[in-house]
Amino acid sequence: MAAPALDRTITRWPAILLVVSAIVGSGVFKKIAPMSEALHSSGWILLCWLVAGIFSLIGALCTAELAAMMPGSGGEYVYFKKIYGKFFAFLYGWGNLTVMKSASIAALAYIFSESFHSLFSIPVWDIPSLGFLGVNSGAKIIASLLIVFLSFINHRGVVFGERLSRYLIAGIIVVILGFCVAALGSSQGTASNFTAVSHPPTGWALIAAFFAASVSAFWGYEGWSNIGYLGEEVKQPQKNIPIALTAGTFGVIILYLLVNAAYIYIIPVDQLAALSSMTNKIAGVEVARVISGTGGAIILSALIVLATFTCTNSTILMSSRIIYAVARDRLFFKNAGEVHPQYHSPSRALWWQCGWSIVLVWSGSFDQLTDLLIFASFIFYGATALGVMVMRYKYPDDERPYKVIAYPVLPVIFTMFCLTLVIVTIIQNPVQAAVGLTLIFSGVPVYLYFSGRKT
Repeated sequence: MAAPALDRTITRWPAILLVVSAIVGSGVFKKIAPMSEALHSSGWILLCWLVAGIFSLIGALCTAELAAMMPGSGGEYVYFKKIYGKFFAFLYGWGNLTVMKSASIAALAYIFSESFHSLFSIPVWDIPSLGFLGVNSGAKIIASLLIVFLSFINHRGVVFGERLSRYLIAGIIVVILGFCVAALGSSQGTASNFTAVSHPPTGWALIAAFFAASVSAFWGYEGWSNIGYLGEEVKQPQKNIPIALTAGTFGVIILYLLVNAAYIYIIPVDQLAALSSMTNKIAGVEVARVISGTGGAIILSALIVLATFTCTNSTILMSSRIIYAVARDRLFFKNAGEVHPQYHSPSRALWWQCGWSIVLVWSGSFDQLTDLLIFASFIFYGATALGVMVMRYKYPDDERPYKVIAYPVLPVIFTMFCLTLVIVTIIQNPVQAAVGLTLIFSGVPVYLYFSGRKT
């Protein structure tokens, strides 16, 4: 009797909506405040969102070429295995489990719990006996319960989890567009906010500020590559995954520019910057409050709750396929590479991911987690773009259902950008970089153990 396998159930439009649902979380509602504090200029803020979006789109185009050639569960893990070998591919899989995708899940769930608390005024309690773990422990408990709940939902099969994200993100997009129309058409705003500046940095200080703001913007775009992890569950993956990557990422760029233009139109940059130092103040909520009072603030808070819920669900759904692929190659515990006989989901991989994500929820703050995962992610984003060039050189005659445009210019640009971001992070935040690299390379003894075992 054949072992249970994953089912191809995801068509083109659901794949596109999954890309959007994996990206649109909390960043677009929160990150304009620290970006305003760094840049003090509406023009630079919008340019930062555009540049981060363009680089994310270039990364998506590069990923699309490899995804069309090798549509398998685990996305980059599958590509890296052929391009760089099993060891590097394993480090990618291990890095996702220990820091990248698990940290993304933890951060999203934590933001969900904070937004949920602010919306429903649920008491946040501390547990002093736990030391630093007890700080804001109420939010951490809610975040942990959310991760368990959504892992259980996706344990029940890809169809239910995918439909949940699809329907919710469709509604979220409609509400966000309605918010933009209401804001940009409101008498409470002024176009002069787009030209006003408030002591913007210049010279090298501007470059440093733009880089810092870009890290915030990249968190807003994080998740664009996730659809590749479902390579064995997307119908006609050679066509639909590249389309989903490109259309989904491009659509989010337009959406983000509209949302941030709406923020700036209603609240000037210096006031947005001031929000970054205020406790429990979210830019999107404050803009909605100006437009339509407490009712608008409640609606926007509810939107953030739904967006982070949906993004957490999509990330849990798609990222679990990475550790499943690693375990299927006998480089992790065997049961994590098995498919549930009834639900046809990588059930054990989901629970491994769930457990470590909860550990990360209790280990650090939202900003620490997001900065850590962005640094680690761009190491492998750069390896993906470089991999496109390596594959063109090593396997020039292989069939390529999709080819990245403007080759080799776009892969070179994206590779160099990722390298620059990683180097600058190491220089500016050596402790953060050391933690990220330590978590990734902690997989070396794990690899040696599993690769040396007799099958």
